[in-house]
Amino acid sequence: MTRPVRVLVATAVPAERDAVALAFLSEQREVRVPGVDLRRITTAGARWDLLAAGVGPAAAATGAASALTAADLDGAPYDLVVSAGIAGGFAPLAPVGSLVVADAITVADLGAQGDDDGDGFLPVTALGFGTVTHLPPAHLVREAAAAIGCPAGTVLTVSTVTGTAGRAAALRARHPGALAEAMEGFGVAEAAAAHGRPVLEVRAVSNPVGPRDRDAWRIGDALAALTTAFGKCAPALERWERA
Repeated sequence: MTRPVRVLVATAVPAERDAVALAFLSEQREVRVPGVDLRRITTAGARWDLLAAGVGPAAAATGAASALTAADLDGAPYDLVVSAGIAGGFAPLAPVGSLVVADAITVADLGAQGDDDGDGFLPVTALGFGTVTHLPPAHLVREAAAAIGCPAGTVLTVSTVTGTAGRAAALRARHPGALAEAMEGFGVAEAAAAHGRPVLEVRAVSNPVGPRDRDAWRIGDALAALTTAFGKCAPALERWERA
């Protein structure tokens, strides 16, 4: 590497962004970037831009695309884009407090109601256009998951958080490799793909996917796990070789 790798980490909300930042407290040099909700942290191996882009796939795509465009115009393009935050986990593979890395970033509810699938849903690809899945680099997924000590699998992106057992079962039937659902990964991945950048998704599980029960959510524990995840996988991301 001729220079430190440049990584954009897109989260939904400032609490997630700050949880990632905590992983670098021992060696960080931080700069606040005026005009955007972004923290820039420089370590020995990377420049980390931590962006709170907003909740949902549209806000995530817009925020990530804006950051990618600004970096390109500044002559300092990102080498890697990471979607990070908390998520709902599919039991028993991803219990509350656990971590997951996406080997596929799939939008679960982009499509149409129909009769050709068991639950009456047709993905947009079945309608003859669009895409529903982005695949992070396989070797980077393996290295990040091994460093964190967590499984790799599909992370679903939804616009509406699952709140019933029936919808959870339908998602599992449609996506048997799913470990978790969140609301931003596919939007971040779409922005990264439009700029020709590789993408990764790392999630900490705060609640089970299923009937909505706010008393069962463990957001604080999930944010602490997210800090741990980046503390462990940062060296693997810093070794990312640009094309």
